[in-house]
Amino acid sequence: MADKTVKIQQVKSEIGYNRKQRATLRGLGLRKMNQVSELEDTPAVRGMINKVRHLVVVLED
Repeated sequence: MADKTVKIQQVKSEIGYNRKQRATLRGLGLRKMNQVSELEDTPAVRGMINKVRHLVVVLED
């Protein structure tokens, strides 16, 4: 399953959201608006994306 990846893009600012959501964005490798991060598609990463789904969008490959 290591060859499966997911691309995510931050589309909304982290300003005004709590510390845990900011930390989740950092854990996903997102630091700036419109930045794209490509990560391995694992249940842990999917759970992190779900936690901040209002701030990010999953890009199709």
